[in-house]
Amino acid sequence: MSTDAANRPVKCVIWDLDNTLWDGVLLEDPQIRPRTEVLDAIRALDERGILNSIASRNDPAAARAKLDELGIGDLFLHPQINWGSKAESVATIARRLNLNPDALVFVDDQIFEREEVGSRHPTVRCFDATEAAGLPALPAFHPRFVTGESRQRRQMYRADIDRDEAAAEFTGSSEEFLATLGMEFTIAPATTEDLRRAEELTVRTHQLNTTGRTYSYAELEALQRSDDHLLLLAELTDRFGSYGKIGLALVELGPDVWRLKLLLMSCRVMSRGVGTVLLNEIQRLAAEAGARLQADFVANDRNRMMYVTYRMGGFREVHRDGDEVVLEGPPGEVPTSPPYLTVRGVAGGDGAVRQPVRSGVG
Repeated sequence: MSTDAANRPVKCVIWDLDNTLWDGVLLEDPQIRPRTEVLDAIRALDERGILNSIASRNDPAAARAKLDELGIGDLFLHPQINWGSKAESVATIARRLNLNPDALVFVDDQIFEREEVGSRHPTVRCFDATEAAGLPALPAFHPRFVTGESRQRRQMYRADIDRDEAAAEFTGSSEEFLATLGMEFTIAPATTEDLRRAEELTVRTHQLNTTGRTYSYAELEALQRSDDHLLLLAELTDRFGSYGKIGLALVELGPDVWRLKLLLMSCRVMSRGVGTVLLNEIQRLAAEAGARLQADFVANDRNRMMYVTYRMGGFREVHRDGDEVVLEGPPGEVPTSPPYLTVRGVAGGDGAVRQPVRSGVG
């Protein structure tokens, strides 16, 4: 594995149980105790916003009961405890967390299990259980910043699970369900306190990212202070709680043309349609300033959905150089927000937050 691949930021660690999380085999010793150094590693990663899950061949009821008895069951998202393939369990966790396999790490004491996972998922980084205590010291497990958002990441994913369960129980269309959530979408200029989260978004977000470009804290700070740029952050909340600050837009302001240099959205809000809402609001601001809106797009193997978002919004290509594209938005009236969403604190072109609240209702 190359150095770059080994140091790629980790978003989730998937743990085996027997002879990994705890000493021994649960079905042979019901009084089994967890390895203190492994629990310390898990809690350290959780504090940094790195998620944890489980892939274990075990009796599901007995293992879950033991995790709850130990008071650590809540640390793990979408645990896969069954008698099936661990490679399949890893695939299920990646799908449910909406993470690319190259953001995952798998820890297991058995070389057979690691090789099976590595064969099916070549970009998943696999570690022996004996290496578990040292994981928090490795570069890939050290986010550049640990933000308040990072520390709440597991809780926000838990809220996502509650939403999914509520959706599964709901009788009606998806739009009718979304209308029950009371969603509020806030768009505002980034503050100095937001810049760490803004950098984190550019580093962590790949699928719903129009260019794949990353920006350092220093670069974002300069752009935030620039009179020629508008740096916007978007936050989404609903009755289950906050999704966090999940959207970022960087606009270069010209007298006749505004250039959308970057638009990204956290994958966790893919189904909420808020990427289109943020794009529409930027179009509206540009129109009010008497400017055309153009947007940069750089194609890669993950972000086609963002290109589709532009094209469905009426954007057309005005320039192409290989994978690098410039699109221009359509003239005329900007679409309104969907009826299930209220948009608050929309930023004006001068960087000020303008009221009143805009709502998609009506």
